[in-house]
Amino acid sequence: MTVCSKEKFLIEFSRLRKSGCRFLFIIDYDLKNMILCPAEECASNGIYFSIHGESNASFVPGENAEVIIKNPPSYPEYNSAFDKIMKNIILGNSYLANLTFKSEIETSYSLKEIFLSASASYKLLYRDDFTVFSPEIFVKIDGRKIRTFPMKGTISSDHSDSLDVLMNDEKEQAEHLTVVDLLRNDMGKICRSVSVDKYRYAEKILFNGGGLYQTSSEISGMLCDEFYNDFGKLLLQLLPAGSVTGAPKKETVAILKDAERSERGFYTGVFGICEGDFLDSCVMIRFIEKERDRLYFKSGGGITIYSNPEKEYEELIRKISIPIHRDRAD
Repeated sequence: MTVCSKEKFLIEFSRLRKSGCRFLFIIDYDLKNMILCPAEECASNGIYFSIHGESNASFVPGENAEVIIKNPPSYPEYNSAFDKIMKNIILGNSYLANLTFKSEIETSYSLKEIFLSASASYKLLYRDDFTVFSPEIFVKIDGRKIRTFPMKGTISSDHSDSLDVLMNDEKEQAEHLTVVDLLRNDMGKICRSVSVDKYRYAEKILFNGGGLYQTSSEISGMLCDEFYNDFGKLLLQLLPAGSVTGAPKKETVAILKDAERSERGFYTGVFGICEGDFLDSCVMIRFIEKERDRLYFKSGGGITIYSNPEKEYEELIRKISIPIHRDRAD
């Protein structure tokens, strides 16, 4: 396992890819901490992963996780940060900002047991530091073709008309359109051609205590030579992910840094697997971290000019759950 600076990451990523080995990469939100490890060495380094059901975990799964006790930040604390974001949106400094907070949770489950119990396309357990159970693809690469799947827009699935409400909500439509436009522009920096292949489809995520509908889009492109030959450089060009920052990206990242109460660390970074010309990765949302024997669930949501602070606060809390099933909505 190698813990890298940005410069070392590029060199080591290229070396591992040229060697033909299958390896895991983990990159934090601020691009300050980057980890590379051959897949066969991950378990011996305390790193366990599951990508579309393919896992290096040899221990026995437990039962579904129990309902967790949530201790989110107070509404006044959230609203103070929300106001900072909204002032910048009104001034035209940002059109969309993904505001996040950490909430202390209480559960008898360890990080290892949460990793085992959660159901998600992408799961990661990094030692006894954090675990991730993410539904959101970052990028997939197969040869020269790259695809990204920005996920933006959620609603509780508790009501029979929830999906219709989500798909017709003006705020959710604007939020999703902004992220798709941002990711399409990001892809244009590394590709010869870019297309939106599927726009705003819905998926349902069920978890203990309820469920969510979320909307995603699929964007694809053909890599230009510079980035086809250097996947490490490609990842750093695209990061941090637009779906967890906002637009315009550079300005919004600075606004979020001022508004948020804590460092994101590996939360909303990415992890994935690479082997030759194949790469599969996710955005590290649905994230639980241990700090001094306390567990914190990090969550958030996109803020636009149409946002209501009370509804955004409720969404942040609603996302504090462990998924037990995932299927495509009709």
